[in-house]
Amino acid sequence: MKKILMLGGSHFQVPAIKKAVEMGFHTISCDYLPNNPGHNFSHEYHNVSTTDKEAVLNLAQQLKVDGVVCYASDPAATTAAYVCENMGFPTNPYNSVEILSNKDMFREFLAKNNFNTPKAKGYSEINDAINEISNFKLPVIIKPVDSSGSKGVTMLTDINRLKEQIENALSFSRAKRFIIEEFVEKDGYQVAGDGFSVDGKLVFRCFANDHFDNLSDNPFVPVGASWPYVRQAQIHEKIHDETQKLFSLLNMKTSAYNFDIRIDNSNNIFLMEVGPRNGGNLIPQVIKYATGVDLVEYTIKAAMGKDCSDLEMKEIKGFWAYHVVHSSTAGKLIDIIIDENFRVNNLIEFHKYFNKGDYIEEFSGSNKTLGTMILKFNSMEEMLEKMDNITKWVKVIV
Repeated sequence: MKKILMLGGSHFQVPAIKKAVEMGFHTISCDYLPNNPGHNFSHEYHNVSTTDKEAVLNLAQQLKVDGVVCYASDPAATTAAYVCENMGFPTNPYNSVEILSNKDMFREFLAKNNFNTPKAKGYSEINDAINEISNFKLPVIIKPVDSSGSKGVTMLTDINRLKEQIENALSFSRAKRFIIEEFVEKDGYQVAGDGFSVDGKLVFRCFANDHFDNLSDNPFVPVGASWPYVRQAQIHEKIHDETQKLFSLLNMKTSAYNFDIRIDNSNNIFLMEVGPRNGGNLIPQVIKYATGVDLVEYTIKAAMGKDCSDLEMKEIKGFWAYHVVHSSTAGKLIDIIIDENFRVNNLIEFHKYFNKGDYIEEFSGSNKTLGTMILKFNSMEEMLEKMDNITKWVKVIV
């Protein structure tokens, strides 16, 4: 039986671990959290941090695995590419994955290759940023260069809060670096969704409308996405072409991607983030409902060197979404109340990560998710109305 090493065992990695087992591989999971739920479904678990490249490489060599998967995890993406490159496994180039996984390197790459990208610069020292902030037009976004789930991301509108917001970003950065970038005003919904390339060609993409909660502690964390994306076909193709240009320049191979893209009022495409991994929050599972395409299976096939050439574009059938159940305040979770008509007519799956009575924190990043819903609607109008006003139907009581 061939062995596959899965990096991470959180709620978001459970679908990939289950799929690897289902596909007949001896499935090994690793991270530094032995109580993570994914480890209950793997054949064996090893307490090794997914961000420790050398430790994961040593583990993979000792166990003589045949492939490595980073699923729905930004921090582990570079580790997977590093290990695979060293062991001769199928992978995207390590240097390219590093560019996509570090926000300052990504902005610099985009600018050098004539993509639309906001003015941006990465820093290690707070004082350097303070001395240069006058070079930027406010508002600016301050981010850790290497965090995931929008943790540590803030908008600066008051120059007096610069140091405080930089320190917040640094607290979420493993590399202890942050980026300042000018804000890109979007026209309509931000573009979310996943895609998949085969031999460097983007053969499948499934764009969605991103939804945010402006009342949450961090309004830059997506709390949902809905399919299909509302804009006309020519915009889909324009995004596709920009993404393909990126993949060609980076010499990408066969793998999954997660998109965060903005479009301005002149229909210019801004590739805000292109994660070299599947999306979290059950995005691949929603895409399977919507198109019949199982991106989790293709991700595992790619990692194990199996043929993925049969993957092709599929039209979305119906109206689908995921919603991240979250709380705008911290406290003891009393209940999650779901409107009965909403439960009957729209709710397809509900994956709960907390129990009544648990202490929960206010929603500041994807790690504060209470649960994830997969939803179905009868029309675009119903979908956007309910997704943009979700608290009418789903209430968290603390």
